[in-house]
Amino acid sequence: MAKKSKIAKNEQRKVVAARYVERRRALKAVIASPSSSPEAKGEAVVALQKLPRDASPTRIRNRDAADGRPRGYLRKFGLSRVKTRAAAHRGELPGVTKSSW
Repeated sequence: MAKKSKIAKNEQRKVVAARYVERRRALKAVIASPSSSPEAKGEAVVALQKLPRDASPTRIRNRDAADGRPRGYLRKFGLSRVKTRAAAHRGELPGVTKSSW
């Protein structure tokens, strides 16, 4: 079980990133555009740097939906490997069976 403060901080990062997604996309488009002037690109870089750190989606951590575990996360199920294995053994994951060959 992860600390509740870490889980809460990650949720706050999701909110901040969602708030700034359009602004970041517009600034990055100006920076990447070959037709924009070097001055405009420089201003866009400075504006992008002035945005909050947590506005970057890179800072959001994938966490287990059940207990907040940050490592061993499986995107397909939204759970960590430990919880995925336990849920599969209990038959709670549709279409997941124990392999045998």
